[in-house]
Amino acid sequence: MNSQLKKCAAMLRKLVSDVQGAPYPNTVNSELYYIWYEHIQSAALECFEFLNENFPPEETNFTQDLKDVF
Repeated sequence: MNSQLKKCAAMLRKLVSDVQGAPYPNTVNSELYYIWYEHIQSAALECFEFLNENFPPEETNFTQDLKDVF
């Protein structure tokens, strides 16, 4: 995967993560916010699933990393 595509996937993960952290609707008294919140949470989940299937996050080999430390 080229570096621009990697960077794009990382930026999308950050954006989706931030969106998923939006305040729950009962903290904001607005019907429009509630509608937006429900819609965006569904879209965020779908985006995360797509990213994980097509651009899996880099995994580190913990065992090898631990051996390298010692």
